[in-house]
Amino acid sequence: MAGSEWRALRNEGARRRLERALPAVFPAPVLRHAMSRPLIPPTPRLAVESYWRSHILRAEHLARALAARSEQPAGWTWRLASGTGGGPHASFRMPPAPFREPDYALGRGHCCICGQPVYRFGWHRDLWGAGSPNRNARWHSACVAAWKFWVAPSDQIRALKIRQGHRCAASGKRLLRTAEVDHRVPLYRVWREHRDAPWPTQLAFWGVPNLQVVNRAVHASKCRDEAGERARTRRGTDPCVPPDG
Repeated sequence: MAGSEWRALRNEGARRRLERALPAVFPAPVLRHAMSRPLIPPTPRLAVESYWRSHILRAEHLARALAARSEQPAGWTWRLASGTGGGPHASFRMPPAPFREPDYALGRGHCCICGQPVYRFGWHRDLWGAGSPNRNARWHSACVAAWKFWVAPSDQIRALKIRQGHRCAASGKRLLRTAEVDHRVPLYRVWREHRDAPWPTQLAFWGVPNLQVVNRAVHASKCRDEAGERARTRRGTDPCVPPDG
């Protein structure tokens, strides 16, 4: 069987399965996206996941907006495992996530990333009038996509390039094929200078507001300057840079 024939048969079966499983209310953009895929997702949940993976910047913005709605848990502070008093985070390169910590987890039915209720199919709003969260869920599909974006933004370089109009954020020149993703404010400075900022504000340093795509030569120069800054800080010779926490 030719590949096109196999795909047509597979999609016909997936379409029928999806249509049988669809509730009376379902997000129209998600359904349109699912039906336009080369391989149609066969279930509503997979359709939702596919939608957010394909709209990664939208998912990232939504995740931060949901986190701002939850606000920071009382008594929580961003701590590292090697910091004073210990903490759950091994590195400052991982975004802080209070609701993933056992002491602040809200349990099933609430997203462990943003803290908001989770509804059917991993959706963030109660479109079905259920009145209560889905107790079998622990994350929004959008927040899962956003988390993967925060920890590995280079995987989404194409979306970031399009957002920048294929121009280097630092030099304004055309982005080359070897361009790289960079944090405008490096994460070590986020830990030093913004560790006491409200948690939803901290997340922006891992998200789109703090990300840029730059050509490799520009990135190498910036990394060299940052390495020198960190070295001066460790020696305590640069008064403009705060010491490590």
